[in-house]
Amino acid sequence: MLDRCIRLSRAYTSAARRVDAKLSAVHGLSFSDFMILYHLKHAHNSRLRRADLADCMGLTASAVTKSLLSLEKIGLVSRQSDPRDARVGYACLTTTGEQVVADAQVSAEFACQEVYEAMVGEWNKAG
Repeated sequence: MLDRCIRLSRAYTSAARRVDAKLSAVHGLSFSDFMILYHLKHAHNSRLRRADLADCMGLTASAVTKSLLSLEKIGLVSRQSDPRDARVGYACLTTTGEQVVADAQVSAEFACQEVYEAMVGEWNKAG
């Protein structure tokens, strides 16, 4: 079972690198940045609490906050506070962010298809 987990981890890392390279070359986004934008796009009102976004991503809140800062600097996300609770902050997709994630999703779909086909080919060879 350990060998399977190691192979699965290696496969994920390889897939993420390939998708990351495509998104970076075409859109200037990392795969992680894209996933943040993707989750925000699919959230109610295109916004999520940072903690909820961290849960979606499987990351710590501090890691997500660091990524959000860079996305905020380039105008893809914004911050919004909760009018009922000042302790709660939301990450919101901007209009520019909506367009970028829509464009990047096409590239991500294509890259993921390439990765999937390559992995299936490798698995079939390993038989």
